[in-house]
Amino acid sequence: MCGIVGYIGSREACPVLLEGLHRLEYRGYDSAGLAVPHRGRAKVHKAAVRVAELRARLDPAPAGRTGIAHTRWATHGEPTEANAHPQLDASGRIAVVHNGILENAEALREQLRARGVRLVSDTDTEALAHLIAEALDGGADSLREAVRAALGQVDGTYGLLVLDARKPDELVVARNGSPLVLGIGEGEMFIASDLAALVRYAQQVVYLEDGELATVRAGSFETGTLRDQPSAERVAAAPTAMPVEASAYELDGHPDFMHKEIREQPEAVRRALRGRLDERFNTAHLGGLRMEPRRLREFSRVKFLGCGSAYYAGQLGANLVEELARIPADAEPASEFRYRNPVVDPHALYVAISQSGETADTLAAVQELRRKGGEVIGVVNAVGSAIARECEQGIFLHAGPEVSVASTKAVTSMNVSFALLATLLGRVRDLSTADGKRLVSGLRALPDRIAELVAMDERIAAVANRFAEASHMFFIGRVRGWPVAREGAQKLKEISYIHAEAYQAAELKHGPLALIDRGMPSVVVVPDDELLAKNIGTMEQIKARGGPIIAITGARLPDGLADAVLPVPSVEPELDPILLGIPLQQFAYHLAKVLGRDIDKPRNLAKSVTVE
Repeated sequence: MCGIVGYIGSREACPVLLEGLHRLEYRGYDSAGLAVPHRGRAKVHKAAVRVAELRARLDPAPAGRTGIAHTRWATHGEPTEANAHPQLDASGRIAVVHNGILENAEALREQLRARGVRLVSDTDTEALAHLIAEALDGGADSLREAVRAALGQVDGTYGLLVLDARKPDELVVARNGSPLVLGIGEGEMFIASDLAALVRYAQQVVYLEDGELATVRAGSFETGTLRDQPSAERVAAAPTAMPVEASAYELDGHPDFMHKEIREQPEAVRRALRGRLDERFNTAHLGGLRMEPRRLREFSRVKFLGCGSAYYAGQLGANLVEELARIPADAEPASEFRYRNPVVDPHALYVAISQSGETADTLAAVQELRRKGGEVIGVVNAVGSAIARECEQGIFLHAGPEVSVASTKAVTSMNVSFALLATLLGRVRDLSTADGKRLVSGLRALPDRIAELVAMDERIAAVANRFAEASHMFFIGRVRGWPVAREGAQKLKEISYIHAEAYQAAELKHGPLALIDRGMPSVVVVPDDELLAKNIGTMEQIKARGGPIIAITGARLPDGLADAVLPVPSVEPELDPILLGIPLQQFAYHLAKVLGRDIDKPRNLAKSVTVE
């Protein structure tokens, strides 16, 4: 993985390819490259560099009206020029860019070596280039059939784009577990792994399905499945309108996308709530859930599945469902669920969470649930994504495109969506009209309260500056504050590279307290609820051992207890954790800023994780 761009049409390909790669930089990568056909061979330029440096090296850019390009996030082999994509066959005729992982790559590489093929990289992708070339040499009557034959030998996931330099009037793409989108222009076609690369060029798009491949020409495309014979190819589904505007991927004067997306949260939450608050019956309305109240009442438990920040949001959602609907609920990393042969409860509701809708582990969990008859809904931020299509019903986040690798507005929209879901489930059970009215009022107030928090940016920056020299931090939370603390620690690790660990407040004294000293700050999440006194007691234990305390709270604390306090407005106790998370995003952001980190593109990470 990570970013794929392709072009075929009447204009010069290189500027389009480079602009597309630039638009995909936010996904995270360690090398970049492109290929265009030139006299029957693929002319390749690639290196372990940023896109801007690749662009600088292409002066002048190679001519050609067809081309493929890639930003790579290393899976097989270190980030080197040899391992960068595109990868070629021995003759230089076939060029391949690939997202995903071939699980039988080493076996394929050994077979190729046994047939006398000299491999020049450590990648799994190179094997595909040689296999496609062998199929063509062996009599395959088209590039499409050669790709199909090669993929018949492969186990694993792929979003694949292939160029045959001897036939530059077509490209072939294939998908299994890694997204690919076709963009349709006037006499030209674009291919990408993400809408961001297409939004400036195409007004219509086609999403490839898993197990599907397509031949793309300047004025047309045709799709089929990997198992079809040519005579059985099906006609492609009708294109759909581009779902986002190009302006969504512009900085608009912000220093980086994370700053922009933190600031966009009030409006993102307004969109997440629009049309979903039912003040007549004091409940929530979720049009993406095509379930009657009777069906909603039948669920005996709810399980949330996600990875990283989506998993922590799921924990917050589980707390809300138990508290408001009185249904047993829990959250589990989707990456664990898919491998532990889980017992699928026919009376449970499973909630699959993914900003991109393409997270490989979460998608695999969804597919396992569907195979076993589980009721699963998707909570995603991407129209047409794999999880959205697989689940067929769910909750769309309406956060707008999120570019920074560290998720902010999408996580907040997840939390809001789970509050809506919990309110809906509660009101079809025993949640009173009065409590429903209270929660609906609290939900409606969230955008304005978030705007107040965003306006505290300078105050939070000052606190971050005070603690920028810390090498380690604890994040502490209890019950409602626990998922908030976990997400806060995640944000700090992601973008500042400061080691951070989250602990449940009551567990601190069962071991971690041994690490508390003047050099170990603790960020303590303190909701203003019935557990306030307990949380103050935990802070007293930290204080007694000389540990600095940064309190995130809407409560009044004893004078001098905390070294710094970031005040948080309140809406309703059950909803306050949604607000408590906002200052932790800002705190991580400003610490990373002080330390000079590349905030939107943290090292070793990618935005959409489509490999295991």
